[in-house]
Amino acid sequence: MLFQVEGLVSGYGKIDVVRSLSLHVDEGEHVGLFGPNGHGKTTLLRTVSGLIPAKAGKVIFRGEDISNLDARLIVERGLIHVPQGNQLFPQMTVQENLTLGAYVRRSDSQKARNFDRVFSLFPRLKERRSQQARTLSGGERQMLSIGVGLMGMPELLLLDEPSVGLAPLIKEELARAIAEIASTGVSMIVVDQDVELLLGICDRLYLIEKGAVSLETADVSQVDQAEILEMYFGKVS
Repeated sequence: MLFQVEGLVSGYGKIDVVRSLSLHVDEGEHVGLFGPNGHGKTTLLRTVSGLIPAKAGKVIFRGEDISNLDARLIVERGLIHVPQGNQLFPQMTVQENLTLGAYVRRSDSQKARNFDRVFSLFPRLKERRSQQARTLSGGERQMLSIGVGLMGMPELLLLDEPSVGLAPLIKEELARAIAEIASTGVSMIVVDQDVELLLGICDRLYLIEKGAVSLETADVSQVDQAEILEMYFGKVS
């Protein structure tokens, strides 16, 4: 097993957002997380990647307990988090942002190859490599965020809401790119409200409610998106 969370508890101050949550990812597997906003999906990713502390439970990556390890050391081990909201350096160019993503020692010798990989996935970024990140469209900034993550050569890639706020055509383009990344063997956890997008990429899905797993399915072909949406948004009359 590549990655495992066991009884994880985390949150902000005295408020627990993630409550005794457990899940796992096998080698080469792609797992989707979905559920209502504010129920712990982003907090889970932030805890796993070392950005906020775990109060209880374990985060295990390649057999090592990385709970509360410094975020930089977690990245060095190959667990890379692409957060929601395009957290780029707006005054720096596309090329400069990507270069920063390759700062970890494990990716330094493969920098040129990784640039080629990112530009192959996202040709728009190659065309705009000299532009400042602030001049890009929302979809292009999301592509760049994922590209920055790929420059670190992830063994487990965490994507938080990659499709949020994107126009349908851009969302389709991004989904194809994520599916292509998945086809190369990179393990992934993808958080998204678009269950259809997750169904096209992921091997298993977890429904997260009130900080815990309330549903797990390995047979994504049997998931009815309308039924799932009804489970956590209620029936639309």
